[in-house]
Amino acid sequence: MEMVIKCPNCLLDLTVEDTAAGSQLKCPKCNTLLVVPAVSAAASDEAVPRSMAGASDEQLAEKLASAYSSITTEVGKAIVGQNAVIEQIIIAIFARSHCLLEGVPGLAKTYMVKSLSEALSLTFRRVQFTPDLMPADITGTDVIQQDTEGRRSLVFLQGPIFAQMVLADEINRSPPKTQAALLEAMQEHSVTTGGTTYTLEEPFFVLATQNPVEQEGTYPLPEAQKDRFMFHVKVDYPDKAEEAEIIKRTTGAFSATIQPVISGAEIVQCQKIVRKVPVPEHVNQYVLDLVRRCRPDDAEALPFARELISWGPGPRACQQLILGGKVRAILKGRFHVIPEDIAALAHPVLRHRIVPTFSAEAEGITVNHIIDKVLQAVPQMPAAAAL
Repeated sequence: MEMVIKCPNCLLDLTVEDTAAGSQLKCPKCNTLLVVPAVSAAASDEAVPRSMAGASDEQLAEKLASAYSSITTEVGKAIVGQNAVIEQIIIAIFARSHCLLEGVPGLAKTYMVKSLSEALSLTFRRVQFTPDLMPADITGTDVIQQDTEGRRSLVFLQGPIFAQMVLADEINRSPPKTQAALLEAMQEHSVTTGGTTYTLEEPFFVLATQNPVEQEGTYPLPEAQKDRFMFHVKVDYPDKAEEAEIIKRTTGAFSATIQPVISGAEIVQCQKIVRKVPVPEHVNQYVLDLVRRCRPDDAEALPFARELISWGPGPRACQQLILGGKVRAILKGRFHVIPEDIAALAHPVLRHRIVPTFSAEAEGITVNHIIDKVLQAVPQMPAAAAL
């Protein structure tokens, strides 16, 4: 698809292909070096892939479920195990949100994300967060360029945030000022610098990692900032059989070739279908009960929540549980949400939105234990009622 960009120096209109997004182009009139911007979100939304044209919502939901099966198969060529982690990341992508991963070094978190980006046909960039990383290192910066006639102009050079899948590695190793550079991109899918707002290419997804072992020299994410992430995903050690397979693959001549399964434009359309999945009223009520009873100051709070929870989840937790439940329902072959979908996602949605009290931490009670108690205390409606 062709698009028209304007040279900021001589105002000449240049016609380029949208596939050239992110590449550099020299203006034929004034020789100013330009960066081809990503196609706007509006343009992406209007472009319905040929494979999805004329399909009903149910047919598109079936395509999403089929794509999920193919994605896990392709990623499984490179990654051994971690099925739950991969499922949660894919759910976040189709829910148009982001993930925070936590796991010790060496569990293939980066390799997993890169493999997913290949299966999803998404551009991928990794940013290693360090104490000296600056916001402009992420978003990009304006630089002065001079043409052959000696005229100077400001040209914006895009940062790594202008990819469709961005890995913010060890995000808690950079100061809050740098961490905050991601906030606008995550919430608005745009970047503002030098008074100009640039729209990011859809779909856009941020995956941040943090190391639970090394705490020296880190800047823990504030609770309000962690709330921007849909899921807090725990990446655990592989079991014995999986680790044996990992050893065989990584010490031999094994090489995995991942084939693309779904395009970015198809993902955007699938994200729209997710919004149309109906949610029964009793499931909405179940979500409200789960979240509100985790708030120690709420009149409906569970008795143990007042003792064990210092700060509870906000309204965004309800939104993410519903959206995640919609995606999970489609992946399981249903076009309606049931309470089991919500319960299955309660841990990754709530674990970074609940702050335990000092007494809970002193007694060795973790956030996961608290969520387990809440799930046991809040009753689900019978599954038959959701049909």
